Amino acid sequence: MHALIDSGPFAPCPAPFNMAAYVLAAGQTTPDKIALQILSLTGAERWSFGALIRAVRGVGTGLLAQGLAPGDRVLLRLANTVDFPLAFLGAIAVGLVPVPTSSQLTAPEITAMAAQIDPAAVIAAEGVARPDLPVPVIEVATLASWRDLSPCDWHRGDPDRLGYLIFTSGTSGRPRAVMHAHRAVWARRMMWAGWYGLTPEDRLLHAGAFNWTYTLGTGLMDPWAIGASALIPAAGIAPMQLPLLLKRFDATIFAAAPGVYRQMLKAPILPMPRLRHGLSAGEKLPEATRQAWRAATGTPVFEALGMSEVSTYVSSSPDRPAPEGASGYAQPGRRVAVLGDDAQPVARGEAGILAVADTDPGVFLGYWGQPQETAARKRNGWFLTGDTVCMDDDGAIRYLGRDDDMMNAGGYRVSPLEVERAFDTLPGIAECAAVELPVRDGVSVIGLFLVASGPVPGDDTLQAHAQATLARYKQPRLYIPVAELPKGANNKLDRKTLRQGWRGLNGDQA
Repeated sequence: MHALIDSGPFAPCPAPFNMAAYVLAAGQTTPDKIALQILSLTGAERWSFGALIRAVRGVGTGLLAQGLAPGDRVLLRLANTVDFPLAFLGAIAVGLVPVPTSSQLTAPEITAMAAQIDPAAVIAAEGVARPDLPVPVIEVATLASWRDLSPCDWHRGDPDRLGYLIFTSGTSGRPRAVMHAHRAVWARRMMWAGWYGLTPEDRLLHAGAFNWTYTLGTGLMDPWAIGASALIPAAGIAPMQLPLLLKRFDATIFAAAPGVYRQMLKAPILPMPRLRHGLSAGEKLPEATRQAWRAATGTPVFEALGMSEVSTYVSSSPDRPAPEGASGYAQPGRRVAVLGDDAQPVARGEAGILAVADTDPGVFLGYWGQPQETAARKRNGWFLTGDTVCMDDDGAIRYLGRDDDMMNAGGYRVSPLEVERAFDTLPGIAECAAVELPVRDGVSVIGLFLVASGPVPGDDTLQAHAQATLARYKQPRLYIPVAELPKGANNKLDRKTLRQGWRGLNGDQA
C-alpha cells in the first residue's frame, strides 16, 4: 500500500472573501460574549467581540487615512500586547498586507528583512528594534487612538489574492517572506476537528506571546472564527504560573510549545477541572513529556506537524488520538503523501519526505521575490515540507527528522548559515559551524563550533556579539572551540559528524 492519504477536497473558500471579516463574523452574532482575556495573576483585561470588532475596523479606517492603499505592505514591530492582533486584522480588513515579525529581532536583522519587501509603513512600539530605512513609522500610541474611529468597510475580493507575509528562515541562511492568500485562514477550519476538538463554548489558553504566529493562528484567529474565547497570558507570566491561570480562568484547551510543558512540569501542577486537553506544535513533543503531563493533569496532549508555508496538516486529535510515538494523521480534507527521490509515494513503513498537495487551500502562494526558491519546494503537484517521516499501515505519520540542516530553537526554525554569517564578522574566528545539539532527553540547543584565528574569544565576547546581531532564539547556547571543522571530499561542511562527535563525547542524549 502506498503512503498516500486523500480524504477528498475540502469545502471551497467563499468568494468574495476577506480574512479579517471571516475571523470576526461569528463574533458579530454574539457581540457581548468575551472574545479575549489577557490574564495576569491579579485579574484580566477583557475584550468582548463587539469591542474587538469595533477596534479592528477603527484601525482599518486609521490606516487608510494615512494614504495607504490595498496591496501595500505594512511591517509590524510590536510588543506582546493586544495592539498586535488589532494591527494585523485591521490591515487585512482594508486590503493591506501586514507583515508580523518577532520583537526579538535586532536592528540589522529587521533592516535586511524589511529591505526585501519594501514596506509602505511600519507600525512600531517603543523598545522594539526598527528598520534603518526611510519608511513612515506609525507609533503604537497612534494605533491605539484609532480604535474608536468609524468602522472601515471590508475589502473583499478573490480568496487567492495576497493577504499577509510571514518570515521564515531559509536554507540559504537568509530569511524568506512567505506569501499567504486570504484563503489560508479558511483552510485552518480543517484543524477544528482534525487537531483542536474546538467548539464555540471553548476557552482556549495559548501560552505564547501575541506576536508569535503560532499564537496568532491557534490562540486567537481560530477560536474567534468559531466564536470561542481566547485567553492569553500577560507579558511576564512565567510557565510555572500557567496552571494557576488555567484553573482560575476556566480554560478548557491549552496550547503551547513542548518546552513550555517541560517547564510547567518542574513544579506540582494544581488541579484544572475544566481542562479537557492540551495542544503542542513547533517541535517534536517528547513522549516522556506527554506521559508526564497526563500523569500530572489527567489530560492528553495532541500534537501537530506544520510549518510557515502551510500551517499544520498532520495532527492527533480527540476524535483520533495518535499511536504512541506518532505525531498524528492527515487532517480531514488534506491530501498528503510520503515521497521518495522520484517524487512518487513510497510504500507504507518506508521513510521519505512528507508532502502536501499544492492545491491545498492552506499552501502558500510562494516566497516573495524568489520564484526559483518557490519552484524548488514543489514537484509533481506536491509541496515538499522537508520533514522526513514514515506512514504506518493505518495512516499514522511518524516524524523522523529534517532532510536538511535546519535547526529548531523553541519552535522557531533557524538556518545554521544565518548564525554562522553573524559570527563570520567577529575578529578572532577563522570559521564556524552552527549545529542543533541534544543536551538532555527531548531538549536541544544551538551550538557553535568555532575555529579561532588566534586566541579563542571568551564566552562574554561571543555572547555580546550574538546579542548585538541575532534575535535571542537564534543565539547559540554553547560555544565549542575545535582545531578544525570536518569537511567532505567536496570541501562541504559535515554537520552530521559534528553532531555525532558531540553525542560521543556527552553520551547519546538525543
